[in-house]
Formats: sequence, C-alpha cells, structure tokens
Amino acid sequence: MTHRTLWSVLLAVTALCAAASTRAEPWIATQSGFKCMQCHVNPTGGGLRTTFGNVYAQTVLSARRLNPDDAELWTGNISRFLSVGGNARTNAMLTDTRAAGTETAFELQELRLYLDVAVVPNRLSVYVDQRVAPGSAANMEANVRLWLREGALYVKAGQFYLPFGLRLEDDSAFVRQVPGLNMTTPDNGVELGFEGGSWSAQLAIANGAAGASESDNAKLVAARAEFVQPAWRIGVSASRNGVDAGDRLAAGLFAGVRTGPIAWLAEGDWVDDDSLGAGGRTLLTGLLEANWLIRKGQNLKVTAEYFEPDDDVAENEQNRYSVEWEYFAMQFLELRAGARIYDGIPQNDLQNRREYFLQLHAYF
Repeated sequence: MTHRTLWSVLLAVTALCAAASTRAEPWIATQSGFKCMQCHVNPTGGGLRTTFGNVYAQTVLSARRLNPDDAELWTGNISRFLSVGGNARTNAMLTDTRAAGTETAFELQELRLYLDVAVVPNRLSVYVDQRVAPGSAANMEANVRLWLREGALYVKAGQFYLPFGLRLEDDSAFVRQVPGLNMTTPDNGVELGFEGGSWSAQLAIANGAAGASESDNAKLVAARAEFVQPAWRIGVSASRNGVDAGDRLAAGLFAGVRTGPIAWLAEGDWVDDDSLGAGGRTLLTGLLEANWLIRKGQNLKVTAEYFEPDDDVAENEQNRYSVEWEYFAMQFLELRAGARIYDGIPQNDLQNRREYFLQLHAYF
C-alpha cells in the first residue's frame, strides 16, 4: 500500500473515530453512518474485509497494537489482483437444562478462508468463502461479481448468501433462523445490487434449496433495501420461495440509530409458511439490541429477542435474552464472554435452558 493510500485510509478511520468510536458487526455501520461495503468486499456485508476494514481493525478496533506504530499494516492484499482473509472461532460452552443438568464442551465453531481474485480491479472479480472446519470442508460462497458501474451497480452470479434483514454475526438469533436466509444457507442464483447516495438495495433470484441440488422449477426471490443516514438507517426485506409443499413468504423491517456511545439495532419479521401443517402457519419474530462502547477495545452487547412460532396458538411464545462482553485485546484477536437465557413453554426443557460461553476469535 502506497503512503498516499495509507494516509487516506488512516484519515478516513480518524474521521470515523471523531464521529464515534465503534466496533465490529452490523452496528458499526449504525455508529459510523457507513454502508457494509465500506469494510467488506461483499456489498451486503460479511466475509473478506477491504483495505479499509483491515486497517480499521488494527488502528481503531483493538485496545492496543502489539507491534510498533510504524510497522507495516496488514491489508489483505497479496497483490493488486489477489486478496485473502479468514475467521476462526473456538468456544468453551456450559449449558444448563432441567433434564440433562449442566454440560460443558469445547468446540471449534468455524474456520473459514476468504479469497478474492480481482480479474479486472474494481470491476470484475471471483470470490470464494470456504469453510475448512469443523467437519468436512464446504464451500459457502463462490461467485463472480461484475460492477456494471463502478461502486454503484453490480451483478453477482454463483453461490452466495441471500439478502435479508440485518446480517448479524449470530446466526442462532431468531431473526436469522426464522426467515431462513442467513449465513448457514447460501444458495445458487443471481443477484443485482445498487449502491447510490443514501440507498443500498439488492434483488436476488435463487433455487431456494439452500445450496442443495434443485428439485423443481420454482425459484426463491429475495429483496432488501436500506436508506442510510449519518445517525440512523431503516430498511425493508422480503422473500418468496415457491415449493410443492407450499409457498413460504417472509417480510421484515429493520433499523439502526446512534445515541452517543450506544448503537441500537432492531428488526421485526413476519413469515407465512404454507408447508407447515394443515392450512400453514404464521410466524413472528423480533430483536432489539444495544451496543455500548465502554472504552476503546471493549463493547457491551445486550439483546432481547421474541419468537411466535404459530400466531393461531396462544401462550407458545419464546424469548431469548443475551449479555455479551467483547474485548478486542489486540489487532485481529477478540475475546468474548456471554450468557443467554431461553424462556419458552414450561414443558420444553430446551426452550428454558441457560447457556454461558467464552469465545476466542481470530480474524484477518
């Protein structure tokens, strides 16, 4: 990276800090007023980080840097045409349920590698998101992205994560699980995206098989649009998946607002699934999250979630409450500690469990 480029990135990071020091995940965009593509190669967020995203992780995100301030920064760019990155998360878990009592376990949650080949820089690229572990290796994303108009209009084809709602890191959240469009269910299809002014929008058409082989002629259509302002944003999502068992419709609203050191996120989703039982079923879910920057390198996340699995059945709601402390001890290394309380119908032990975890997260 040239000195001029480095200074441009650092000045942008400094401006970001002046507005409000921020941390990772979608609420960074709410705090800063930026779009997802500011820090990620993928315009819809997640995966490989841009030069800005990598510099930010080293100069702003972490509580301290181990190497001297004048040491060369990692940008992810092997060359002008090749960029790499990765994520590794390992957990220590404690789960408490009435039936099984207390259970403890160590687990490797994920090990992923990212690769972006800029065949024509800033215009045509090939992108790969490969899950290496746990279990057998699996491809999560593999697509070609062409910017029809640089930085404004693109088309993506191949396997990718479908656009819907807030792209939270926690795919176990109700608003990620219930609509079914999250980072565990990539699909094959084509996506058209627009980035212009305050708007960010995507329209995708896919098989609707969550990456499995297509079994019918029906297709899934998903759309997402977001209006972004410096201190707030609001968006809408919708999807339709037509299958022989019955259509599945989903729609949702999401928003974010910055109030000083706290970034608020909210999402509410409605799902109508004709494949669930006789006459189908209507599902509702919601999320409210607050992220409080305690000090440089430390964030406190508090989340409340709601899930209604059948709108026609009374008193079957589920709730989940989470508290997490995120400590970015040094560049590219995060320590997380948290607790989650599940509150559901009394006769279901899994809906009334307690989870406590420690996580070590390395990223680059």
